[in-house]
Amino acid sequence: MLALETDFDGCMRIVREVTRDNSLYLANSMNSLRIEGQKTVAIEILRQFDWEVPDWIIIPVGNLGNISALYKGLKLLRDLGLIDKIPRLVAAQAGKANPFYLSYLKGFSDKVSISAQSTLASAIQIGDPVSYEKAVQAVVESNGIVEEATEHEMAEAAARADLTGMYTCPHTGVALAALFKLVNRGIIRSTDRVVVISTAHGLKFTSFKVGYHEGTLAEVESQFANPPVYLPADANAVRDVIAQRLG
Repeated sequence: MLALETDFDGCMRIVREVTRDNSLYLANSMNSLRIEGQKTVAIEILRQFDWEVPDWIIIPVGNLGNISALYKGLKLLRDLGLIDKIPRLVAAQAGKANPFYLSYLKGFSDKVSISAQSTLASAIQIGDPVSYEKAVQAVVESNGIVEEATEHEMAEAAARADLTGMYTCPHTGVALAALFKLVNRGIIRSTDRVVVISTAHGLKFTSFKVGYHEGTLAEVESQFANPPVYLPADANAVRDVIAQRLG
C-alpha cells in the first residue's frame, strides 16, 4: 500500500501519470471495463422491479463514474426494448465537494474544478471528477438534476433513515438529503417511485455514527440523537438505568 501526501484528486493525477505507458493497469472509473461492470446496477434495479421503470434514481457522486455507468446500463435496457423510458437521474453531492453541482448551475457550459474541502462523506471528497463528460450526458439525457447537501443535511438524513432500522453511511445520507430536498420543493411527488442507491454500509463509518449521537460532529445539530449512556460494568447500574427508562 502506498500512502501519498495529497487528496483524492492529487492521487488521481499521479495514478494517471504512472499508468500512462500502460505498464500498470488503471482500474479507476476512467477505465471502460470498470463502467461495464458498474452498469449492471441498473439492470439489477430494473430486474428487481419486474422491469417497471422507477420515476427517479438518486445516487451520491464524486468521481462521477457510478452515475455514468448507471445511465449506460439504463440506455442499454432501453435500446434492447426491455424498458420504454429512462428514469430521471439525480446526482447528489456533498456541499463541500460539489464541482458537478456548480457546473450544473451553469448549465454545464464549463467544467468546474475545485479544491474539495473536508467532508464527512469522505469517499466523494473529490474536486476534479474524471468522468465529467459522461456524467453530463447521463443527467442531460435523463432530464436529471444535480443536488447538494450540507454536512448537517447529510447527517440528519442518515439519522432519519436509521430510525427505520437502516444503518446508513454518510454518502447514502447525501443521496437521502437530496431526496428530502426535492420532495420539499415539490419536484418529486408523493406518487413517484424513487430508488435511492446506498453505496456503503454504516459499519464502515462508525466514528460518523458515534459522533452524531454524541453531538460532536462539526456543523451538525443532532436532532435525532440517541446518546450512549456510559456505565460501569455493574449489573445493578444497568438495572437502575433500565428501570428509569421504563418508569
